[in-house]
Amino acid sequence: MSTFTALDKQFLLALARSTVAARLYAGTQVFPPADVSSAVHEKRGCFVTLHKKRALRGCIGTIEPLTALIEGVAENAINAAFHDPRFPSLTAAELPQVNFEISVLTVPRALEFRDGEDLKQQLKPGVHGVILSRGGRRSTFLPQVWEQLPDPNSFLSHLCQKGGMESLCWQDPGTTVQVYEAEYFEE
Repeated sequence: MSTFTALDKQFLLALARSTVAARLYAGTQVFPPADVSSAVHEKRGCFVTLHKKRALRGCIGTIEPLTALIEGVAENAINAAFHDPRFPSLTAAELPQVNFEISVLTVPRALEFRDGEDLKQQLKPGVHGVILSRGGRRSTFLPQVWEQLPDPNSFLSHLCQKGGMESLCWQDPGTTVQVYEAEYFEE
């Protein structure tokens, strides 16, 4: 069940876009409508993802609920557009071609597992976002990544590699694994 109203979602998406637009050219700020719910002011982890012609163009977020969602969306929109190290900074010419997606996360919880098979049995593909931590390295995939990597072995191996870890690190119970869920919506 959705935590956010249709107006909340429209506002947060408009906030992400206008925050980036204001960086690119003299833009306007978006202020919450009077009937936006209190949910947008709760402390929540969130990611902002940019897609250009359905291809990833930037994605940055915060996993832990450190700031109000309204602040996190604005900050992560700027970071996804201009500070994702995988991409050059977004240009004004690209902005009209980019779609924004926002993922609002639940608080992560740790999974205890005996081995790789036990871990796979506990995961819910398409529902769980996964965080892997090992030896000072950490990486995450949002639940939406299951659409591109539906096989749990491949999903987990790619997640290890994303974090600069050995591709089978997910099979070792010495690797910390956390899961979370996300409510996501896009333009």
